[in-house]
Amino acid sequence: MIKGSIPALVTPFKDGALDLDTLKKLVDWQIEEGSSALVPVGTTGESPTLTHDEHRTVVARVVEYAAGRVPVIAGAGSNSTAEGIGLLRFAQEAGADAGLVVTPYYNKPTQAGMIAHYTALHDACDLPIIIYNIPGRSVVDMTPDTMGQLAKLPRIVGVKDATGKIERVSQQRATCGADFVQLSGEDATALGFNAHGGVGCISVTANVAPRLCAEFQAATLAGDYARALEYQDRLMPLHEAIFLEPGLAGAKYALSRLGRCTNEVRLPLVGVTDGVKARIDAAMRHAGLLN
Repeated sequence: MIKGSIPALVTPFKDGALDLDTLKKLVDWQIEEGSSALVPVGTTGESPTLTHDEHRTVVARVVEYAAGRVPVIAGAGSNSTAEGIGLLRFAQEAGADAGLVVTPYYNKPTQAGMIAHYTALHDACDLPIIIYNIPGRSVVDMTPDTMGQLAKLPRIVGVKDATGKIERVSQQRATCGADFVQLSGEDATALGFNAHGGVGCISVTANVAPRLCAEFQAATLAGDYARALEYQDRLMPLHEAIFLEPGLAGAKYALSRLGRCTNEVRLPLVGVTDGVKARIDAAMRHAGLLN
């Protein structure tokens, strides 16, 4: 089962181009620090501004660099079903272990449209699919009943839930079954999410604090919520500070403070402001990541 702390990897750049040497170092570091799986080219990986060739390159290289040590869940979502099929098929050919597929954004499909979309993706390849439900970005919300219908398909195996509604975990256990893999998509609420039956988090903060996030997840999965709460207290200021401005920009700034990559992002995003930098620095010190 896919579970635990799963960073939604940033995509490092150097002078506007992919920085694959740094990407390899990030993959190795994440695995050494205890991350359970890796997600390349999600939104945190700046998938909206990567070319299709760059998208495929990052997926293939992360699979290569991970070398079977942890599962790779390739970002493969699109609001075009045909394009999503192409991305999923490539991820399968590259050796990814699963695909993360966001609900179609902007064109606002109905629940029936989402069922048709995911069914077509499911039938087009043999890769397990994790639904990514994030209404704040996609403007559509997959209901627990719809998810339950999709969970009947053998390769629809789980969800990354970024609704912020903790009760969804229990509702989806009822419609999808207890074995359906439920992963939080919101770092700040991952504690409550797992208490309701979740088994992990696809995390932005884990880019910056992989060991702390891995140990936090391990505590929840062991049922040691007192210990998990101690980690939550250390990490909560960082969860908040990273998302004061777009989370990937915050994560890249924090990684630059650790000497792990530059803070370079692609337009229309820009680097975080000085005030946010100060908040991130303070949160990193609180977590014990900076002196």
